Amino acid sequence: MSDTVTVTVKLFAAYQEAYGASELTWTFPVGTPVASVLDRCVDEHPELQAWRALTRFGINLQFVSPDTRLKEGDEVVLIPPVSGG
Repeated sequence: MSDTVTVTVKLFAAYQEAYGASELTWTFPVGTPVASVLDRCVDEHPELQAWRALTRFGINLQFVSPDTRLKEGDEVVLIPPVSGG
């Protein structure tokens, strides 16, 4: 049994602009909460700090709380606020 999980991170809006990509593959220790994905984004791109409090999390097409633990193969979505008309 591995002590890490590999997840796919789907990026939209400001996150996609910061990374210049729509999808990333990251590895985390087993038991890591989904909020750690956002922490890593902000660590790597401090300009994303402004979005921290406004971002919701999704795993495998369902909204989840920030403390939801990542599992092997999860598809994680960081959902920033959107506007439109």
